Amino acid sequence: MRTHVYVDGYNLYFGCLKKTPHKWLNLHALCSALMPQNDIRAIRYFTAQVSGTPHDPDQPTRQQTYFRALRTLPQVSIHLGHFLTHEVSMPDAADWQRGRYTPRRVMKTEEKGSDVNIATHLLIDAFDDAFDVAVIVSNDSDLKEPISVVRNRFGKTIGILNPQAKVSRALQPLAHFIKPIRPGALANAQFPAVMHDGRGQFHKPARW
Repeated sequence: MRTHVYVDGYNLYFGCLKKTPHKWLNLHALCSALMPQNDIRAIRYFTAQVSGTPHDPDQPTRQQTYFRALRTLPQVSIHLGHFLTHEVSMPDAADWQRGRYTPRRVMKTEEKGSDVNIATHLLIDAFDDAFDVAVIVSNDSDLKEPISVVRNRFGKTIGILNPQAKVSRALQPLAHFIKPIRPGALANAQFPAVMHDGRGQFHKPARW
């Protein structure tokens, strides 16, 4: 079964990678382990470039090193959206629970573009008959409509590799199969600490 995988990098990171030692993740090794019978033709990785912060100025360097590792995999392509940071007024949580509204000015960062990019490539690939199976690595209910179109209009098989504890109620009825991404699978699908590409040798970031 010709298979394309669509990875929501933000959803994957916050669903099962943050605060773990498994961020140096080989996406092809992970997908191959979870779907050993599938012919994985392409893995599309959707994310946004991060910026350094005062408490973590090296964050962009680590991300670019990870992109470099991903680019050693011929099946993987990287599709970038962007982050938007802006000042907003939000209620104080403690006061809100007491029935009072105390506005606080906070800096809010949102990822923009990845869900639209996933939907766009998913639909184009289905239209081009590039796959028999589309596997979504996400639990984002915003993807319900494009997944529904790919299943019902194009007759494709839909799989979900779920990075979170529970499966979205919106996505669950659309999937022919759902598999959780467990810590053991992540641990067994890590890049080597030392890698090589056309530019030479590079290393897994020492701190992540």
